Amino acid sequence: MEELDVVVSGLVFQDLVLGLPTPPRPGTEVWATDSHESPGGIANFAVALARLGLRTGMAAAFGADDLGDRLWDRLHKEEGIDLSLSRKLNGWPTPLTVALAYDNDRALVTRGTTPPLTADDLITTPPKAKAVAAHIGPWPNEWLAKAKAAGSLVFADVGWDPTEQWDPAVLDQLEHCDVFLPNATEAMAYTRTTSPAAALEALARRVPVVVVSNGAHGAEAIDGRTGERIAVPAFSVPAADTTGAGDVFAAGFIAATLWDLPLAQRVRFAALTAALSVTKLGGADAAPRWTDLAEWQQEHPEDQHLRALISAHEGR
Repeated sequence: MEELDVVVSGLVFQDLVLGLPTPPRPGTEVWATDSHESPGGIANFAVALARLGLRTGMAAAFGADDLGDRLWDRLHKEEGIDLSLSRKLNGWPTPLTVALAYDNDRALVTRGTTPPLTADDLITTPPKAKAVAAHIGPWPNEWLAKAKAAGSLVFADVGWDPTEQWDPAVLDQLEHCDVFLPNATEAMAYTRTTSPAAALEALARRVPVVVVSNGAHGAEAIDGRTGERIAVPAFSVPAADTTGAGDVFAAGFIAATLWDLPLAQRVRFAALTAALSVTKLGGADAAPRWTDLAEWQQEHPEDQHLRALISAHEGR
């Protein structure tokens, strides 16, 4: 496995997104106005990073079934993602998520079971990478400590807890992380706080850099090493589907970090990538390419910092 820019690990899903005019109600039928199939879960991270020009590897379990084969081929052959650390597993079905998109938000329904291999099983030796990223949760992630010891920057975020218990012990995994990127709901739930700002402060005591994204309300970040704290507004865009937007936001932040940008510019770039992703159906498939970013730049020439960044990196 050649040295990569970023290696990501977590659960991968096949997403089926249905655009609905109204939320479904018991005893009724709603006809979708649009639909889209796309890789989901940690694949949102991987695809978004690859489309930004970063050499990306992914460690994940795939079912040895039709969905798994389709996802594997799509990620490796079409998006150029290195799957050397991933495995196809006989007898384990690839998870499927149905995303119901309506009212500028979405609800998710997932069919799946816990994979028989963990990230620690898949990554026994630290990957050669400038950075690693993982979805942390109530499962072991000891490989993060190994990656940090090997010199990689360690990024983490969390997903929805279906039990809604939000076990604070999950945050113990931040001990080996350099950057934590939860959304506001997750941050408040895990820290038992009542505002994104309070959650940000609580998490800043655990990890050097914390970024809390909050959808249409923008994002806040703290760099505990310098004391810098910033708030960035969201970009105003017509939202078609928010599935995977948090992962795309995190991927944009990771890329901008590896480009050595200042904190405010990292968060702004992350917010832009996430904003462009919600204008289309799908998670990974909606992640913007440089052509999408360049088109946005042409329509908004007043944002000089992002204009310079996009011009410098377009075509990577």
